[in-house]
Amino acid sequence: MKSLFLSLVVVSVLFMNSFSEVQGKKWKGEGTTKNLESIVIGRCYTYIRIVNPAVGEKNCSEIWEAFKNAFINKDPCSILPKDYELVINLSLHTIPPNKSLFWENNQLLVKSFADRGRRYMSLGDTLFGFFGDFLNWCGQANSAGLDYESCPTMDECENNAVDSFWRMASITYAQHSSGVIHVLLNGSAAGGAYPAPGFFADYEIPNLQKDKISKIVIWVVDDIEGPDIESCGTHTVKILENRLKTLGYDVTCTDNYKSVMFLLCLDYPDDPKCTLSSSVFSVDGSPLPDGPLTDMGTV
Repeated sequence: MKSLFLSLVVVSVLFMNSFSEVQGKKWKGEGTTKNLESIVIGRCYTYIRIVNPAVGEKNCSEIWEAFKNAFINKDPCSILPKDYELVINLSLHTIPPNKSLFWENNQLLVKSFADRGRRYMSLGDTLFGFFGDFLNWCGQANSAGLDYESCPTMDECENNAVDSFWRMASITYAQHSSGVIHVLLNGSAAGGAYPAPGFFADYEIPNLQKDKISKIVIWVVDDIEGPDIESCGTHTVKILENRLKTLGYDVTCTDNYKSVMFLLCLDYPDDPKCTLSSSVFSVDGSPLPDGPLTDMGTV
């Protein structure tokens, strides 16, 4: 009798687990970021009040509703970039000429270098990029709720809520970039400085408006403690240069651009790559010895 009871318990548990999976499919990715609504609305107000008040008034509650309605009550693997058109339009603003900064494989460096739009305005420094940065989200079919347990990854389905949002954001960012365009690539990236497929290759380059662009400046910067895998004129960087030139753009490329290297060297002051040139003087006025920074791209 006791063994029969245990068998029934096991069967019941297995049934409930199977039923749960049918009701709410589980994915490999992290679930929706907790307090997502508060974060998105809060970031929206932070942006228009503190980070970039020049964009003018935006209805942050309306932006949240448009953002949420793009993916709730839908199969989390059937979200398309066009589903985010309304929220992008509601949060759209001018990107100053000569300020656009595209990138691959170095998001944190780009955020530091752009300095919230002070030096450059990367995608993450626009309003629509700012409120979505480093967040995760997805809904569930036939449910107005968010899935806080798990969300699909790119490997599980291409048309997931997060990647489709960033595709639409990347397309819009490229379309509104003008003047001198800057591209910061990681010369130490194992998968290549210019990955293809990739957001820059597939969604941003095709949407650049050639008549609004005067030049494209590429910076290939190695990690301080990383290998020098790629440089201007080699491997995938050469592929990128050739692609842009074929499209008719004026292209320049610099290895280890000095301004970016100085920023990296803040965290590695004693690394040999961060030795200052003889043009910099010590406290007592005597010149410091020549070092690797001497030969880096000019500011």
